[in-house]
Amino acid sequence: MTEYGRGPGSEPWHPEDPLYGDQGWGGQQPAHGQNQYGGGQQPYPQDPYGQQPQPQDPYAHQAQPQDPYAQQPQSQDPYGQQQSYQQQPGYGVQQDPYAQQQQPQQSQPPYNNGGWDTGQQPAAMPYDAQQADPYGGRQAGYGETHDYYGTPEAYPPPQPPGRREVAPEPAPAQSPDWDPEVQPEETHPFFTGADDGGDKDDEHDDDPRESRRGSRGGNERRGKGKKKSRSGFACLVVAVVLVGGVGGVGYLGYSLWQDKFGAAPDFTGTGTGDVEVEIEKGALGYDIGKILKQKGVVKSVDAFVAAQNDNPKGKSIQAGVYLLHEKMSAAEALKMMTDPNSQNLLVIPEGYRNIVIYGMIDKKLGLKKGTTKGIATSKASDLGLPDWVSDDKDIKDPLEGFLYPAAYPVTKETKPETLLKKMVSRANEEYDKFDLEGTAKKYKLDGPWQVLTVASMVQAEGLTHDDFRKMAEVVYNRLKPNNVITNRKIEFDSAFNYLKNQSRIKISSKEIRTNPDPYNTYYHEGLPPGPISNPGDEALRATLNPTRDGWMFFISLDGKKTEFTKTAAEHEKLNRKFKEEHGLD
Repeated sequence: MTEYGRGPGSEPWHPEDPLYGDQGWGGQQPAHGQNQYGGGQQPYPQDPYGQQPQPQDPYAHQAQPQDPYAQQPQSQDPYGQQQSYQQQPGYGVQQDPYAQQQQPQQSQPPYNNGGWDTGQQPAAMPYDAQQADPYGGRQAGYGETHDYYGTPEAYPPPQPPGRREVAPEPAPAQSPDWDPEVQPEETHPFFTGADDGGDKDDEHDDDPRESRRGSRGGNERRGKGKKKSRSGFACLVVAVVLVGGVGGVGYLGYSLWQDKFGAAPDFTGTGTGDVEVEIEKGALGYDIGKILKQKGVVKSVDAFVAAQNDNPKGKSIQAGVYLLHEKMSAAEALKMMTDPNSQNLLVIPEGYRNIVIYGMIDKKLGLKKGTTKGIATSKASDLGLPDWVSDDKDIKDPLEGFLYPAAYPVTKETKPETLLKKMVSRANEEYDKFDLEGTAKKYKLDGPWQVLTVASMVQAEGLTHDDFRKMAEVVYNRLKPNNVITNRKIEFDSAFNYLKNQSRIKISSKEIRTNPDPYNTYYHEGLPPGPISNPGDEALRATLNPTRDGWMFFISLDGKKTEFTKTAAEHEKLNRKFKEEHGLD
């Protein structure tokens, strides 16, 4: 016996089973033991499956072609033509022999709200009326009393259409946390690819039933294969990233170690061949190193900077052109650049006259003698002279005083005109640093041109900075209108030597006092027509800031030291001594 009071056999089908017959709502055949028209269920004290008016053969209606779900038009007792229990044997389900057994008892009178069927359509009872327990208070078959819809494992009783609830979907089967035979799947989106909107494996993720079915069938094996492949690829990507990161960190560490402790790349030895390297004005260690590397002299900028820091003379490199070698060590390159003999420069000393400088340029560039002087004479107005240059017709060379003393780089391609322009440009740059106009007004000179002329004479006669300042005072004192000692004559031998294009000390008084050349300051009052040399920075500063001690005369007895005096008597005493030593009359 089973708990439903039957003998061995299959359990009665639930009304929601898809193979069950009509469920008896909405004009269809009523469910077993239930009134078709919504009234209360008919209780039957004996048979739990309903009182049958006549015995039914389970197979009696099989031959009829009637649709078991068709609407019954007759208003008759639904238990008389109950078709919903006539199942086809083809389903393979054993029929309940107790379901259709006729009970010998008489029908009980109606006692619920529904009443018996009168053949008319009564108003259906509202569905919220309390349903009577069709089995309450009666004995089940063979004397056992059970509430077959009240057991925890039983199906709930059928509901009318208006009160039916959607059956909850069965919960997915619980699986053990760990299956020793199945490898655990990765759940992070990075490994599973769940965040990839274009992944074809995820196009049915919104359907949980397909997902559950896929987890039991062959799709699981295919899905796992893709996930494993994707997981393997992700692991490969992670490995590549890690290896790249470790390599990057290692390279960075090596670079830092090289910067802090490693030696910069460098050549060895003194190199081969010849290379001309021009260093511009204002270039510092890094700039010089960059130029040397571009010329192939040193291997790296850092190597040269390091050598410069190690050499006490490293900071003394001047602008100019240097003759170096290819592939030299940084230390050797620095050594050559601090040696003046290795520089391909044209160095113009302070106090040199233009005629001398022209010859130096010709020689440096390998030109015929007189080439540069001819260019200077013919192109003087095109070389960049300032507006305040005098146009006096007695001026021997308008460029005198503008070939500024400095070192000028020279290459094989350098032209004389290019060099002259650089010198004039440098002179303008230096002269603009001083207030030549203000100095001219202060000492009653005729503009910057005469200030430059005084500076050129101071440069030609002086030996030291102190000499320059005293000589500048001598010039200004002799130019004063009240000078009755020399009558405003400067009387500088250097001016006479300029006009003679010579540098002599021994000049007779007759020769020097009888020459009428405009540049002879023994013959003419005041300053010569123009500068007689190219003054340097010290002579210029001394001209702007002379002493105020009343010096009027000077003389050098040995050419190394200058003696200054304030009176004519003191000067005459020294002058006689000078003549005696040099055999002059």
